[in-house]
Amino acid sequence: MLSKSLMAVLGTMALLPPVLVLGQVAGERAAPATEKPRVFELRTYTTEPGKLDALHARFRDHTTKLFEQHGMTNIGYWTPADGPRSKDTLIYVLAHESRAAAEKSWLAFRNDPAWLKARGESEAAGPIVRKVESVFMNPTDYSVIQ
Repeated sequence: MLSKSLMAVLGTMALLPPVLVLGQVAGERAAPATEKPRVFELRTYTTEPGKLDALHARFRDHTTKLFEQHGMTNIGYWTPADGPRSKDTLIYVLAHESRAAAEKSWLAFRNDPAWLKARGESEAAGPIVRKVESVFMNPTDYSVIQ
């Protein structure tokens, strides 16, 4: 028979979102202790003036699917909520099995005929991206997402 205090704790846990109870994001798996966690890549794109919508269309219609085909996992995509950067900036996070896997995936992606076609069509009136920044990140041991 469970004590009243243990029953209260279990009852409280039942009310928590799955991410807090499981210690991971829904749909994500926690890395076993012997397995090295994935590496994440934070990318920030600054567009040419007035080209953010074109960049969104390219990602929505082509890029995210091609990333998945080349072994990259789409984690999330954002635009700044305030200020002038909200008009020209796309920020996103990808996950890779390792840094070596990231390099291999990017090489295959950049040479993919479907990507070259999509990029060419989206840039028919000129370049849409002015600047790309990339930062590779390792999750901490207490990170919700591994």
